Amino acid sequence: MTTTFPSSTTNQTPIETCDFYEHENSARILLPTFYSVICIIGVLGNGLALTVIVKNRKKINSTTVYSTNLVVSDLLFTTALPTRIAYYALRFHWPFGEIFCKITALLFYINIYAAVNFMSCLSIDRFVAVVHPLKTKFRTVKSAKCISCFVWLLVLAQTLPLLTLPMSHEEEKRVTCMEYPNFEKIEQLPLMLLGACLLGYVVPLGITIICYSKISYKLCRTAKENPLAEKSGTNRKAVKMIIFIIVVFVICLTPYHLAIIIYMIRKLVQGNIFCSHQKIFQQTLHYTVFLMNLNCCMDPLIYFFACRGYKRTIMKILRRQGSISESSAARTVADESSRDAGDTQLTPLSTSLNGKRLTQPILNMPPEFDLKNAGNSKNHHSKKGKEKREKNPIVH
Repeated sequence: MTTTFPSSTTNQTPIETCDFYEHENSARILLPTFYSVICIIGVLGNGLALTVIVKNRKKINSTTVYSTNLVVSDLLFTTALPTRIAYYALRFHWPFGEIFCKITALLFYINIYAAVNFMSCLSIDRFVAVVHPLKTKFRTVKSAKCISCFVWLLVLAQTLPLLTLPMSHEEEKRVTCMEYPNFEKIEQLPLMLLGACLLGYVVPLGITIICYSKISYKLCRTAKENPLAEKSGTNRKAVKMIIFIIVVFVICLTPYHLAIIIYMIRKLVQGNIFCSHQKIFQQTLHYTVFLMNLNCCMDPLIYFFACRGYKRTIMKILRRQGSISESSAARTVADESSRDAGDTQLTPLSTSLNGKRLTQPILNMPPEFDLKNAGNSKNHHSKKGKEKREKNPIVH
């Protein structure tokens, strides 16, 4: 079964055709397998993340707000995966109608650009927490909710116009859904896609890299000022976590957007593209889109390794199911109940000093500065006096 489209090359006659689905035999096995794995891990991982967030809803903070929106976006996307799996298994045939095709396309693009924007929000939130810890007004729950609402409005403004476009295309032996050739007739398509890549990928990626680079610089600089903190290895773990987040961002999102950018620039410069290049581009899209969707599985992993409270709660749930020995559970149950699920490895030290909340990068604290006893200096001096009197009975 083959599907043909008119070729747009100048060196070929109009009668010649271009088959974009020559790879259907391999794709009908690989793509359903890939997306089935994404669906299972995405549902379990994000479902578990949402369970942890709900369990700790009384301890909500700005980080939790952005993480919740990210989880909701990922879960919405997984609802569209079963039909996409069937589509690829049926050799790029869509039997579910135009409406469902539009819904899956909408969920796909909402997830991609919501994830990108909320990852940027998280990076800015961490940047303010570590580099500018005293600017707490930017990290209130109310501010985070307002920013989240703005992000959703922005994403919907970018994606809702898709509902006005035909998403499926009926061919001789198949109906395709959400395939690039279906949009070739749209005027100014290259400019539209380049603009979408700029706003939906390049700008958020730049923000994320800049924020995490400044966080890494701050952690490394302050580590040198405090040998005790450097010895603990906390900052090294935080920097490794930052590198992991950026690598996930780049690996998942860059191939797809880079393919789009290169191809659209070629269309603007050359006009018509050779059939062989069109085929390569179409196949590249199918596999780079898979990589981009893999991001919905990686988000729970980031929560697990970056959020100490999230990790503790997950382990606690597993212990209750009998997955971990009773002895190891007993050692940490008391400690876990008092921890915050939003506490991350990048979060600076927050404590109480004379009843006032103090937020300060942990490495800026002098080793001899005892926060625990700072608010009880009077008791501290009275204890020292008592010790002197016990040693020297003459002193009264």
